[in-house]
Amino acid sequence: MPTPDAAPADDLALGDDLRAFVDASPSPGHAVAELARRLTAAGFTELAETDRWPLSAGGRHFVVRHGSLIAFRLGSGPLGDTGMRLVGAHTDSPTFKVRPHADVRSAGYRLVGVEPYGGGLWHTWLDRELTVAGRVVLRSSPDRPDTALVRLPGAPLRFPSLAIHLDRSVREGLTLDPQRHLVPVWDGDLGEEPGLVEAVAAAVGAGADDVIAHDLVLADTQPAARAGADGSWIAAPRLDNLTSCHAGLLALLAAPAGERTQVLVCNDHEEVGSGSMAGARGSFLEDVVRRLATATDPGDGEAVHRAIARSRLVSADMAHGVHPTRGERHEPAHQPRLGGGPVVKLNANQAYATDATTGGWFRERCAEAGVPVQSFVMRADLPCGSTIGPLTATRLGIATVDVGIAQLAMHSCRELASALDVPLMVDALAACFSD
Repeated sequence: MPTPDAAPADDLALGDDLRAFVDASPSPGHAVAELARRLTAAGFTELAETDRWPLSAGGRHFVVRHGSLIAFRLGSGPLGDTGMRLVGAHTDSPTFKVRPHADVRSAGYRLVGVEPYGGGLWHTWLDRELTVAGRVVLRSSPDRPDTALVRLPGAPLRFPSLAIHLDRSVREGLTLDPQRHLVPVWDGDLGEEPGLVEAVAAAVGAGADDVIAHDLVLADTQPAARAGADGSWIAAPRLDNLTSCHAGLLALLAAPAGERTQVLVCNDHEEVGSGSMAGARGSFLEDVVRRLATATDPGDGEAVHRAIARSRLVSADMAHGVHPTRGERHEPAHQPRLGGGPVVKLNANQAYATDATTGGWFRERCAEAGVPVQSFVMRADLPCGSTIGPLTATRLGIATVDVGIAQLAMHSCRELASALDVPLMVDALAACFSD
């Protein structure tokens, strides 16, 4: 049997870059650090919220608030006269968060206490090699920073399945109690091996007593990979929604500067409702927009309102590709396929922020860029998920369109998308930035 031809290398190059981005981003903090690294390499400079911002036309900057990042390129015109073009995404994904008192002992094992974060397909995390990643807060010391990112080497954690011989009812369906069953094994309880806190402290060059708090999550250790008969699929954790962060970043770097200010916002905590200082319900984006308006339109108290009225936001999150064996779960006339281009997402009950004006505007930008467009709506008898789009549109009053790349296995420990969609989405978002 002949081997299927591989997809053209040029079509897969950005997919390979996405795989590298995902591998570098096992937690929202790491995702922000990778975004910041790439922005800095492209000539953007970091600003602190506590400082005064020396802004001028054409300036390229970014600012970080915990697990969120906003990057912008100031246009040549005042915000109130030109408005902005914005792309929004989120840095978090369904996972497990480590509890403050994480040392659990049971049946001769040491385990790590965790709780589910977001709405994951938790059975997909069973029997996978896992590690811990995130942020630790350290006791103040003159020779080290107060916070540090950490990712433990190897694969120290695992959720082992129960053998079918001990529970034959699993044939009728697997039920997992998150409190009792989803507690990952660390090692055998021999009383001598270091526990999680000791391992994390050693990884950042500190003592266990110096770790005073942490914000840690579990992460799959298997690298993102090419998949599919022609190698054009991407199998990876956290595609929802690091894919959109990656595409938004590349689009911002590719778009030419113009009169309008261009903004990329990557929020944390979308998977749990966005209700935080770093989430889309918080003030982060509004705070930055107000500072930009003040800098470009000094003395005009209405500048921020005029700017928002002239602006467009593309809320970029992943979309549901039609399932190969469960097609009945999709609306028959709206079945996006992997590799078919960006998906415009609509919902009559405003779970997505798209309306005729914003959806039409996005389709026009895609047509200018030669990018095909698909549509998604949820079946009328099924509830619909949501994004940062409606939240940001509500808080700022900004015209918003919800779009995404089609994928399979959304919220699984390991998801699937097409590398062919990556350059299409980058081109579409770059066209929106350039409008």
